[in-house]
Amino acid sequence: MKRPFERTAKTLNRLWYYASGALRHATPAVAFSRYREDILRAVDSSKERDELLARANYYNKLPPGLVHLPGTPLDRIDKSKSRYFIDLQEYLKYFPQSLRVDYVFGDVTWVPEVPALVKSRPITDGNENSVLLNLDKLRHFQVHRDTRPWSDKLPKAVWRGSLNNPLRAALVERHRSSRFADVGHVGAMRDGIAAKPFLSPHDQLAYRYILSIEGHDVATNLKWVMASGSVCLMPKSRYETWFMEGRLQPGRHFIEVRDDFADLEEKIDMLESTPKLAAEVVQNANRYVATFRSRTTERLTSLLVLQKYFEATGQLPGSAHSARFFG
Repeated sequence: MKRPFERTAKTLNRLWYYASGALRHATPAVAFSRYREDILRAVDSSKERDELLARANYYNKLPPGLVHLPGTPLDRIDKSKSRYFIDLQEYLKYFPQSLRVDYVFGDVTWVPEVPALVKSRPITDGNENSVLLNLDKLRHFQVHRDTRPWSDKLPKAVWRGSLNNPLRAALVERHRSSRFADVGHVGAMRDGIAAKPFLSPHDQLAYRYILSIEGHDVATNLKWVMASGSVCLMPKSRYETWFMEGRLQPGRHFIEVRDDFADLEEKIDMLESTPKLAAEVVQNANRYVATFRSRTTERLTSLLVLQKYFEATGQLPGSAHSARFFG
């Protein structure tokens, strides 16, 4: 169940998010665009320059000289999906509003036919038209404080969610009565399987192992699980977002389980007998999440992604970073 402090923190976070988005929308774009070149010049003096550019090229794989002019001017982007609009506008306001983009809001599990800004994409070859930005981050990029020592956590796996795909159904069908796990779906009875009580992130952090299972696209809980003191268990990702799920390494950042979860009990037993491995996975996962916590780094990377998009589509001339974008 959600505790009062969790509800208060979530409410305050939402209020700040929407208030800052409204203020940014009301501020003329020229107030941002005049600083873009100065911000991008900071890339070359940054100690993280190589990683900044590597991340920008990971998110945006477009080649130069595309014969395609995107369809929507920056000042005509759809505002109806407010969180996507707020997150997109946060960085597009640094660019001339006469420039144009294509975009797809929502859970994108396919590759668009034209170069488009998206929240998610399939982890596959040939996904160059899917240009990732950190969209809907109010929902996806949340972490929760975990103060429980490993010794106080329950030596079991936990999962709660909706049965919106076969992966999740397979987990619940196989392990809903397992002594190694507390897994179940929330809501109404589904396919003869009764629901279990809702567990908040705070409740789930009482377990040593937390399952992260993709839903319509990526798993919403993956970021806070990997930021916690619990081990993340999951099948290998099929989709990725700004979190670069395609870069995650099994055995290093998470413990991989089969798609049918037939080896779940075996993996928990293995981790219980090798606590050093569990501690290493938690430490590596925490370090990975920490790379996304710098507002300066996230802004620089986002602006590089968009600069490359506008150069690739022929809307901006080459910049000091063009050779690294397209070399």
